[in-house]
Amino acid sequence: METLKLFDSELKLMDIVWDMEPVSAKEITLIATETIGWNKNTTYTIIKKLIEKNAIERAEPNFICTSLVKKEEVRKAETQSLIDKLYNGSKKAFFASFIENDISDDELELLKKLIEKR
Repeated sequence: METLKLFDSELKLMDIVWDMEPVSAKEITLIATETIGWNKNTTYTIIKKLIEKNAIERAEPNFICTSLVKKEEVRKAETQSLIDKLYNGSKKAFFASFIENDISDDELELLKKLIEKR
């Protein structure tokens, strides 16, 4: 099965769907206008693209949208894509960079506990 590639704008809209589903397209446009600043046409264009990618499905009446992909699956694929692109697929290199540069002592302690549980 091919990995679903979503653009940032599509991910923003998917977050609304995942949080609210089942949700009408009208509700999505209201939320996107308020939280992202998009107009109705932009939102409907992205909904259409997500339907074409089989990321969401539309049901009548009221153009109700539900996700066809799980948030965790998309997160996993996006994370792997990032690691592939920036670290030649090496999770070890990613974590080394992450731990050295972008993590507080409290977060490091939490990571240690998560690793020990595994």
